[in-house]
Amino acid sequence: MPGKFCVSLSFAQDNPDKATVAFVVANAALGSGQDTVVFLSTEAVRLSQKGYPDAIREAGFAPLTELMDNFAKGGGRIYVCSPCFKKRQLDENHLVAGAVIVGGAKLVEFLAGGAPCVSY
Repeated sequence: MPGKFCVSLSFAQDNPDKATVAFVVANAALGSGQDTVVFLSTEAVRLSQKGYPDAIREAGFAPLTELMDNFAKGGGRIYVCSPCFKKRQLDENHLVAGAVIVGGAKLVEFLAGGAPCVSY
């Protein structure tokens, strides 16, 4: 049974370096057999919208869209903070692959067994 791993991300285009590195780490966790969740909060919830991550590219890394696609294809889940999402009036029908809007209780449930979590 694989372990669990969480990456908490609160940045998007306001800090493309952190947004990119968060998904690099999330993909590494998946690649090492971890049941992996990326939790998007505050500004990072914008990454849940199709097309938004397309412009984010950091030198030395794959484009963020590619990292996010690979994460979803690998079975990774993207939890999107419901209150943060609603505050920004984003479109529930325009979510990227692997994204699901959740309340805080869902994240707590995932972490409750002692899953490590890194934050960007």
